[in-house]
Amino acid sequence: MTPQEMKSLIDETLEDLGFSHFGFTSLSKPLSFEFYKEWLNQGLHGDMKYLEDHAPIKEDPRSKWPRAQSALVFAIPYFPHPEKKQDFPLKQARVSLYAQGMDYHFWFKERMASLCKKLQELMPNEEFLPFTDSSPVLERDLAKRAGLGWVGKNTCLIHPKKGSLFFIGEIYTSLKLQTEVAPLPDFCGTCTRCIDICPTGALLEPRKMDARKCISYLTIESRQVPPENLREKIGDWFFGCDLCQTVCPWNQKIFKGQLSIEQNLNLSKESEDLLIEDLRYILSASGKKIGRVFLGTPLARAGSFGLKRNALIVVANKKIKSLKEEVTALLEHDKLGELAAWTLDRLKS
Repeated sequence: MTPQEMKSLIDETLEDLGFSHFGFTSLSKPLSFEFYKEWLNQGLHGDMKYLEDHAPIKEDPRSKWPRAQSALVFAIPYFPHPEKKQDFPLKQARVSLYAQGMDYHFWFKERMASLCKKLQELMPNEEFLPFTDSSPVLERDLAKRAGLGWVGKNTCLIHPKKGSLFFIGEIYTSLKLQTEVAPLPDFCGTCTRCIDICPTGALLEPRKMDARKCISYLTIESRQVPPENLREKIGDWFFGCDLCQTVCPWNQKIFKGQLSIEQNLNLSKESEDLLIEDLRYILSASGKKIGRVFLGTPLARAGSFGLKRNALIVVANKKIKSLKEEVTALLEHDKLGELAAWTLDRLKS
């Protein structure tokens, strides 16, 4: 099958599946692999040891999938979220845009799997394997080579007409799709808004992030309590952070004033009450109940410990004294006791 035939075939189903744009590239050694390896060597990935473990497969995908020759790379927007959870349990807690719905690792992969099934029926002797970022795939590198965008100074993939608020997924195939795609130019120019706005200084330089300082890492991936010098800088972010993307002129241009770039949100009395309700629920609910309520959403990744940790930090930074009783109840918690004491101290000041 020629690249043009493949493009025509996929174009027919692109809109039905909700994909905004796609491309394809060969599975040669990633262009950014040496940079990625050095980033790992510097320990900037924090406790995400799986990134180290996956590195050899990312360098040579065929070491795990011997028949794989090419990658079809897809993007799907998450603002507005395409898979909203009807009874999303939080009403006001500040949650990253990508997480305001069902977990994309499931529904995005299912959509790609349905396309794989169609391709398999047409080409029964070929192989088609769908992936999201839970698999050992260096996806931004693939997406850049497939023409889906350039890697911005905030480390996210940016497209001049789509912005950066989209998920990336891949289908590895045994088809040899030989084509030369001219990479999109880097349109970041001299802009440094993403670097300047980061509350914790996680963007050390253009395209180089210290995950250990990133609010998204601290509130989602990390299984620890953040160091004291970073807690106040997390502000009112309960789960994730969007600032380095929402401040980007390309997103501002596309979404025309819909995106917040406030370090801390100014809430009305009604919204403040809803936030307190959210945080009270998180602080007082059992681990099992939290696991059940957030099942199928990205928030489940942080677990009961992570969500209670995040709630304590927001309570401290927003100085919500009405939750003093719920905070006090966690003083004897084996992993959260110190943070609860710090929060109470902040409520007194």
